[in-house]
Amino acid sequence: MKKILIPLFAMAVVTSCGTAKISDGNASHPVSTKHNKAFNNAYKVINAEDLKKNLYVIAADDMEGRDTGSKGQKKAGEYMINYYKTLGISAPKALGSYYQKVPSEFMKKRGGGNLPDSENILAFIEGTEKPDEIVVVSAHYDHVGTKNGVVYNGADDDGSGTVAVMEIAKAFQQAKKAGKGPKRSILFLHVTGEEHGLFGSEYYSENPVFPLANTVVDLNIDMIGRDDPANRGKQYVYVIGSEMLSSQLKVINEAANKRTNNLELNYKYDDLNDPEQLYYRSDHYNFAKHNIPVAFFFDGIHEDYHKPGDDPEKIDYQLLEKRTQLIFTTAWDIANREERIVVDKK
Repeated sequence: MKKILIPLFAMAVVTSCGTAKISDGNASHPVSTKHNKAFNNAYKVINAEDLKKNLYVIAADDMEGRDTGSKGQKKAGEYMINYYKTLGISAPKALGSYYQKVPSEFMKKRGGGNLPDSENILAFIEGTEKPDEIVVVSAHYDHVGTKNGVVYNGADDDGSGTVAVMEIAKAFQQAKKAGKGPKRSILFLHVTGEEHGLFGSEYYSENPVFPLANTVVDLNIDMIGRDDPANRGKQYVYVIGSEMLSSQLKVINEAANKRTNNLELNYKYDDLNDPEQLYYRSDHYNFAKHNIPVAFFFDGIHEDYHKPGDDPEKIDYQLLEKRTQLIFTTAWDIANREERIVVDKK
């Protein structure tokens, strides 16, 4: 997550072996998916072991802290693309590549100094009934690099979000292979340059591969692998922004939570006037400022935030699994309901 505050542009369950319920149609009326074999099989493929396996690669020392445009970040990106290829998940046809170049000049004009060219990474599952409507699941895959010879691995920030997006993609692909792909298309968006200024998501929002008018929601994941001092040992996740633009999104997410792992949903930072200003500090904001509903999932500011101790052995993988399952279930609901969620707040 970006450390320095950005300008305020627009201030104005079950365990992994069970079954789950989600809502459909009206946001406040959940329906059972007990007999939805495709959903339940997809839900069950999200597991702590695979999250851990991928995170130990993404946050390894040889990724050199994944600074924007660095050799280590590009190496991490190659690993992610090979993962998607192995799953049979393609790049967007409209882009013709998994890479969306984010030019150095674009970042420089926005205070990015002399950062080199970098890339957003995009993977895509086309919807079966409403392919032109896009559900975005996003996370940044950059971190702060190496300082004085010490690697800042960024396992939680945002290796945890990166591997969660990868795992959610695997779950949707599982459903697709079973003949139950999502009605709406899903864009798995890994953005660069977040730590320096939300550059990758800003570039995407100004150069969208799919029209922003067709983008239904952004579910953004930035740090979901640990706990903060105020919530030590709790089964929780902070949710930010879910009712800023849509009266339905928070209802959908809460219903998904109650019918899955029933985490404590903490709304402490879900306030435009909160001193931490977290609504503006991660990549969802570059969707929200274009009037696209967002939900930002976050674990809080812990003692290793932006420090060299943010390592993969400190991740709570069981809690990471549960949070990932919640986000998947929320995405499933939004992707498969008959009507797209409303935008009825400003």
